[in-house]
Amino acid sequence: ILSARLSYFLNLTGTALSIDTACSSSLVAIHQGCQSILNGENEMALAGGVHIMTTPLLYIMASKAGMLSYIGKCRTFDNQADGFVPGEGVGVLVLKPLKKAVEDGDNIYGVIKGSSTNQDGKTNGITAPSSNSQIRLEKELYEKCGISPESISFVETHGTGTKLGDPIEVAALRESFKAYTAKKHFCALGSVKTNIGHTATAAGVASVIKVLLALKHKQIPPSLNFEKANEHINFQDSPFYVNTKLTDWKPAD
Repeated sequence: ILSARLSYFLNLTGTALSIDTACSSSLVAIHQGCQSILNGENEMALAGGVHIMTTPLLYIMASKAGMLSYIGKCRTFDNQADGFVPGEGVGVLVLKPLKKAVEDGDNIYGVIKGSSTNQDGKTNGITAPSSNSQIRLEKELYEKCGISPESISFVETHGTGTKLGDPIEVAALRESFKAYTAKKHFCALGSVKTNIGHTATAAGVASVIKVLLALKHKQIPPSLNFEKANEHINFQDSPFYVNTKLTDWKPAD
């Protein structure tokens, strides 16, 4: 009932939903918030996620499933990646139509040009996402929103730091970009999980907030703990590189 209690305290009378899609929960909440505004259900939305670990149950469950890093570091895209590091977080975005935000004189940190969701379907297991589903989702979104991947200079990834998951994510991005551009090494990759750990139901909104702050300061923060690329990722023949130092973010024309 968390969402309902927030509506009570803030005297909000629009749609109130608690969404649980595991690690994508806060991203799905942001997507649903945008959709509710676009279809006229709500004038504004608060969307985000909360992950507080008050018991050791997550550690025990994730450890038994072989998901946790034994060295205690999230090494996204690195060859020594051995699992994720749990983190805690709370993050919320205020969503409004751009025209209304301008009229109201709001601080505008970023514009969401589009969002979309899908599911993996059947895969080899909970730690093995579907590359085909990710490719399909990315291509559909680029086409629906008129976004050319060649214009994208930074991608904040899910990037959990697993030997299996990271290559699947990069392979999907690579295939999606390949349909639009043959350029190499123009798009930086990062993962906020190397900074604060995997905040589960708040992971998506943490990533979005990182991107918004990067836009504000015109700098791309470094992705930490990257020394040697995962042997299953071919960065040489791809549009991507891992950003390992604080870099000025200069917008293209």
